[in-house]
Amino acid sequence: MLRTLTKKNLTILGVILATFAIVWVLRMLGIVTSVQESTLALICINIILAVSLNLITGFTGQFSLGHAGFMSIGAYTCALILLRYPTIWGFLAGLVAGGILAMIAGILIGFPTLRLKGDYLAIGTLGFAEIIRVIFQNMEITGGPSGLASIPRMATWPWMIGLTILSILIINNYIKSYRGRAGIAIREDEIAAEAMGINSTKYKVMAFAIGALFAGIAGGLYASYFYFISPAKFGFLTSINVLVIVVLGGMGSLSGSVIAAIILTLLTTWLRGLTGVNNIIYGVLLIAMMLFRPKGLMGTVEVTDLIERMWPFKKKEQVQ
Repeated sequence: MLRTLTKKNLTILGVILATFAIVWVLRMLGIVTSVQESTLALICINIILAVSLNLITGFTGQFSLGHAGFMSIGAYTCALILLRYPTIWGFLAGLVAGGILAMIAGILIGFPTLRLKGDYLAIGTLGFAEIIRVIFQNMEITGGPSGLASIPRMATWPWMIGLTILSILIINNYIKSYRGRAGIAIREDEIAAEAMGINSTKYKVMAFAIGALFAGIAGGLYASYFYFISPAKFGFLTSINVLVIVVLGGMGSLSGSVIAAIILTLLTTWLRGLTGVNNIIYGVLLIAMMLFRPKGLMGTVEVTDLIERMWPFKKKEQVQ
């Protein structure tokens, strides 16, 4: 655990905390508008979704299109609890319950579908997400197609940035553990990994469960911040948007997911006013990115790796 407390990691943590402090001061002074604040909240939610999907798709090699389904479970669970108990404890209970239920759903869908590979796995997870969406759309307690409105806002900026940092740290530590490296081995060559004694089903389901847990937490944050949720929000395009962030940032790079989430969220917000041409511009930029940088912005490299290469205070190796 002490290995994570290096100068480079502490520098990155300091930058994150400084960013949080600057945004907090700007909010207190009224300089940050409500639209800008909503964009910042959406960036945090997209970061959590992207790093959790990257664990499944980028580091374990499982092509999943079911992240919107896990997000919807967390969102509806947190919303229903908050509507009944509109307090900070209700908010925390909603986040925990939503994350746990999403994780259970990830385990349940993991065992039957993770025997599939490639496009078949994507179709299976997409079908699961659509089943969840249709169930919520036809339940009276969830408001049916109209969804749930007037959800109490408990997800403030400190909760957003705090849970974002916590998600990144937990997933990063998992990836660097034995279980995470087993997942990477499965991604590289599943047959060889099993020959070395790695239980591929176990570690794939484990990655799926952890990814679903954080997707559920992201859904709970979304429901609590934006007041309103409906089944239409958690459709096929939501899973595609999260997958685009992961691919654009680099499959196998948490830093890439963070950077891509920031860029694409800002880009989507800016293009929202250009009715009719926003999707065209968005698509052209993505095609250009795939042509000139097919491995994504960061590939499989992390920001800490780049800092380590450029770190000016490296200890000189002693010649024996």
